[in-house]
Order: sequence, then structure tokens, then C-alpha cells
Amino acid sequence: MATEKFKALTATSADGRVERAVTTLSVDDLPPDGVLIEVAYSSVNYKDGLATAPNGRVARISPLVPGIDLAGTVAEDHGGLLAGTSVVAHGYDLGVARHGGYAALARVPEEWVVVLPEGLDLHQAMVIGTAGYTAALSVVQLEERGLVPGDGPVLVTGATGGVGSMAVAILAARGYEVSASTGKADAEQYLRSLGAAAVIPRRDLEGEGKPLQSMAWAAAVDCVGGQTLANVLARINYGGAVAASGLTGGAALQTTVMPFILRAVALLGVDSVQTPIERRRAVWARLGGDLKPSSLDAIGRDISLSELGEALDAVLEGKLTGRTVVDLGA
Repeated sequence: MATEKFKALTATSADGRVERAVTTLSVDDLPPDGVLIEVAYSSVNYKDGLATAPNGRVARISPLVPGIDLAGTVAEDHGGLLAGTSVVAHGYDLGVARHGGYAALARVPEEWVVVLPEGLDLHQAMVIGTAGYTAALSVVQLEERGLVPGDGPVLVTGATGGVGSMAVAILAARGYEVSASTGKADAEQYLRSLGAAAVIPRRDLEGEGKPLQSMAWAAAVDCVGGQTLANVLARINYGGAVAASGLTGGAALQTTVMPFILRAVALLGVDSVQTPIERRRAVWARLGGDLKPSSLDAIGRDISLSELGEALDAVLEGKLTGRTVVDLGA
């Protein structure tokens, strides 16, 4: 096994540039510790694009095999994991400070690994991936605070992106009336196919607005941040909540305390990177069951390693819709 060669995409930083290349590595190029995994699929996430961008400020080693998530099978017995076990791994330092999923083999600390739950195969796991896990965790946090379908419409911003698409599909499958916000004029049919009951132009949530506006939604999953999030907070129903996980619209939040102290609105931060492993495993178990979206085929499309560079550029430009799955066997 130590001499086995395999294909990988690497990102190498030099002189203010990042060079991507599909190359051949050996097991000796992987970290020495952890579970050896034969990777079947990875996926394309905004953070992966940043890890291969000169000013992305994400990659912490060079060269780096990016890919912040992966699904595959254990290659050899390790600790409590037997060879042949189907597993998922994402977050922590994967694809950032440790070689990640854009390779046919990866070595991952056992404490980062989730055994694939019943109800999902490896391909479905990466259609879900980091984005779907983040969306599911957002829904879980909203429901833990008391949200139920009868409370009224739930808004999803950035709805054509990975997290947004998965949030629309998960919420719709659970019986919520979903309003989906997007800046893509041709996305209405796609979003309605995922279960959205209403599609809202992104411009309706942009621009500076009053700190309190007409109430419209029982809750929201916000994947955008910035001024969009400020306007969403101003329109949440009394006692509602917003689960926020994105900053493509900016990291600054120009708002007031009014939604929080006059309407008892809650802002819930959603972090998918450092989630404690037992919480992570519990959410994944539900993604194979009651949180499983019914529209995975509509959300995902497959590419090969040779097509990955173009997809990484596209995700940074906001041009990808849904989830892009990297087939390491293609």
C-alpha cells in the first residue's frame, strides 16, 4: 500500500499565485496518522474555491490537496473501523491544513470520521456533503428552538447555492412552506422543483432598510450575511429566529438591537467546521432518515478531477447551482 500511486488535485502557492494541477501522489505523501480511506466522491464548496485562490486566506499548507469533504470506504482496519466500512468526513482541518478529498486516497483522524448512516449511499452523501450538513444543522437548531411547520413561511437566502438548495429541500420535505430568495433570474423552476412555495428576487432583500419592517417569515436560513441578513432580521415574526451560516454578502452586519428586544428574534450561529463529533454523527444519522431531502437527484451533478479547476472558479463567481460532486473514479 505504501507505494500505491493515485490521482489528486493539488494547489501550490508561490509568489502570490496558486497553481492547480492534477498530479500523481503516493500514500507516502499523505499525513502519517489516521484512517486510510479510498475516496469515492468529494464535492465543490465555496471554501474549496478560497483554498485555491491567491487571496483566499484559507489554505494553511502548500502544496495542499483541497476538498473539505469526502465519502469513501476504509482501506484497512484502523482502531474501531474495519476495512470496507463506508464513511464520511468533513470539516475540522480537512482540505485546509491537511490533505483533503480531491484525491483517490486520504488519511483522516478517526475522531473526524462518521460511519455512513443507513438510508444513504456514498454518492448521496456527497450530494449532501458539507453544504447539506450545514443546512441540516441550521434546521435542527431552528427546530430545537421550537420551530414547527405550522408557524408560517420559512425563508432561505442564497437559495440556489449548496447550503441554500439543501435547506430548501430539507425544509420542504419536512412540511414547511418555503420562500426561496435568489439573484438568478432563471432559477424559479429549479427552486420550485426542490419544494419552494415562493421565489423572491434577491434585490428585495438588498439595500439599506428600516431596522423593523413588516413581519413576513417565522424563521430563516441565511446563507448570505451582510445587508441581506440585516433586512431578514427586520422581517422575522415575533419570537422567530434566523440560522446564519454564510457571508458571501459580506461579513459586516449593519443592524440594531430592535428585532432582538422588540420582537424577541434570535440570531443563531451555525458552524459546520468544528461541530463536536457526536453532534455531527447524530445529524448525519438524521440525514439518512427524517432530514433526508427528497430532491437529491435535482440538486447534484457530477464532474471529474479534470473538470474541477473550472468548477472551483465558478463557485467563487457564484455561478454554480446546487451541488457539484467530484467523482474520483471518473
